[in-house]
Amino acid sequence: MNHEIVDAVSQLMREKNIDRDILQEIIEGVFKTILKKKYGSSDNFEIIFNMDKGDIEIYCEKVIMEDGGITDPLREIELGVARTEDPDLEVGDEYVEIINYKDFGRRLIISAKQNLIQKIKEIEKENIYNEFKDRVGEIVIGDIHQVNRREVKLNVERIEVIMPRGEQVYNERYRRGDSLRVLVKEVNRTTREPEITVSRSDPDFLRRLFELEVPEIFDGIIEIQKIVRAPGDRAKVAVISNDKRIDPVGACVGMKGVRIQAIVRELNNEKVDIVKWDEDPKHNIRRALGSLIEAREILLNEEEKKAQVVLPDDQMSLAIGRRGHNLRLASELTGYDIEPIKESEYHATEEELELAEVEGLGKATLKRLLDAGYQYAEEVLDEGREKLLSIPGIGEKKSRKIIQILENYYE
Repeated sequence: MNHEIVDAVSQLMREKNIDRDILQEIIEGVFKTILKKKYGSSDNFEIIFNMDKGDIEIYCEKVIMEDGGITDPLREIELGVARTEDPDLEVGDEYVEIINYKDFGRRLIISAKQNLIQKIKEIEKENIYNEFKDRVGEIVIGDIHQVNRREVKLNVERIEVIMPRGEQVYNERYRRGDSLRVLVKEVNRTTREPEITVSRSDPDFLRRLFELEVPEIFDGIIEIQKIVRAPGDRAKVAVISNDKRIDPVGACVGMKGVRIQAIVRELNNEKVDIVKWDEDPKHNIRRALGSLIEAREILLNEEEKKAQVVLPDDQMSLAIGRRGHNLRLASELTGYDIEPIKESEYHATEEELELAEVEGLGKATLKRLLDAGYQYAEEVLDEGREKLLSIPGIGEKKSRKIIQILENYYE
């Protein structure tokens, strides 16, 4: 018995997680291909692979014919030859011949071994793809084995996964040998091994961390409505409770902050704001900006999904946040394009007097001023009489009268 193929099969059985029935089919298929190459057909051959012993046996079924009456040596055998094995055999009986595949020749043996290994690899690739495809969105732990400028490669349960630069967090440092928790983001088939992409910057990574640390979220008592992130700097998480007795923000923070601290540690001290979600967009905007921000007034434009937020002058920089993250994330979380306005500027705008409200200008004069781009009385006074003279239809006398009317109006 040539053990070259048997040894290869035994090794693959030890190293690869392949179903026994599938392996049996592969081996039968490989040997039937060899038999067809050698004999021209494999119809009357039977291959038995002993999984426990790692042994392969090949049998050829033939019909016993009279001596000298053989027309098909592949399917028939002479009575005299058959009786050397069993003297009781008769013409027409079935005879099973044991085929020793070491007689196939080295070329066929090597071909069988290569074919077998290739088939096993294809099955292994498919197994890896199916396993990790079902784990998309799951957090796994991997050991870093290679770091370069484009990507970080990790071993997860002896399978290589890749974290591209775009899925990394800019202020984290990755070193060979370190263990890392990552989110399985995408699995794609390739001509080689399946490409498994993992991430630490994706918002779903933060979502899964909350599910792991907050049992109420895992059980569905608390729901995460939305997560937005500036990975490495800040994140905002909107939550609601399906049980009125449970405060969703308090549950996520945990006793003495133990739950949120565990999440923040995993995120390398990324700041995480937890916001109680509300059906009222104004409430959401106030909460999304942060508890330290005192919004004096919120003006909504529902059609364009825009919101003007009037803030104390000294809170503008706090509302915008470092690198603009607080304002941008609040906008993404609420779905409104938030525009912060200083309180002093807002009230100054409120006090501006529209020209249409000024009595005594006359319709023709008012039209000329509006056509020239003026809307407020303050604009005309700030520009001065010299500018008025450049407007068609307004001369020296008319310009003085306009200035006098506006000044008298303010007095």
